Amino acid sequence: MTSKTINWGIIGAGKIASKFATDLNAVSNCNFYAIASRDIEKVDAFKKQHHANVAYGSYEELVMDNNIDAIYIATPHSFHKTHTALCLNHNKPVLCEKPFAMNLQEVEEMIQLSKEKNTLLMEAMWTNFLPHFNYVLDILEQKHFGEILKLEADFGFYPTYDENSRVFDKSVGGGSLLDIGIYPIFVALSTLGKPKSIEAKAEFFKSGADSKCDILFKYNNAEASLKSTLLEETNTEAIFYCEKGIIKINSRFHEPSSVTLIDHTGHSEDINFNYKTIGYSFEIEHFNQLIRDNQTESTIMPFKKSKELIRTLDKVRNLIDLEY
Repeated sequence: MTSKTINWGIIGAGKIASKFATDLNAVSNCNFYAIASRDIEKVDAFKKQHHANVAYGSYEELVMDNNIDAIYIATPHSFHKTHTALCLNHNKPVLCEKPFAMNLQEVEEMIQLSKEKNTLLMEAMWTNFLPHFNYVLDILEQKHFGEILKLEADFGFYPTYDENSRVFDKSVGGGSLLDIGIYPIFVALSTLGKPKSIEAKAEFFKSGADSKCDILFKYNNAEASLKSTLLEETNTEAIFYCEKGIIKINSRFHEPSSVTLIDHTGHSEDINFNYKTIGYSFEIEHFNQLIRDNQTESTIMPFKKSKELIRTLDKVRNLIDLEY
């Protein structure tokens, strides 16, 4: 296995980019090489804070830098397709933040371009790479507590309303569903699969972005009750009620966390995973190895999984009459 150092560039200099850059600097044989933002002051401060080699005031300059091996896209949702295409057209491997794009059509166009350019593309669904999440997937697959009867998963926080904030801006995909509702939906798809039917209802801010969304996935012998909200702090847990016990991914389930197992007698066991990074390091390590192995698609987050996720988000949007 080669240990070639991978030089990373980041497009976008917001909060999630800062967390990602922190973890880039924690991964071996990996270098945070360049940051690009249209805000010159912001990009210079970002470069200094995270010790990047280069700061660019345009995305075009970054993708033309021959020293860069991989690019992480951390711009608002509505720009994901455009910025992914910019990178792929310069044959730069792309790790694009979730949601992959605004709808299935955009995602399919991104995947098609990746195949035409024979260049690596992956959706940055970091939860899918976290050890505690994979531990739960394993014990569910082994049916340690029998079949799943019900899943409850929520994600809610209460930001101050600001129409100038990306979170509340419908035009860039703001609102609870694409920003945080994607996580409960991803958990359901990863553990119970595609639902037989979906029910959904939502409330909206005056900006038109959804303020909360309640979703019910129905299966033959199970159901998933899912919730996203920007109106209240919730537990942000994922709880699996199984035939012979309960499996709980503790708060916040989508990021590094712990797992509690409760058997049919009520005996409880907490399992900790001793995380030492913010959690982005696991997807970074996987992506680095894909590049070293000259792969163009992830085995852990393949295109099929990304398409099923965005297809499901599209169905929910149709049910709540949310159009971007």
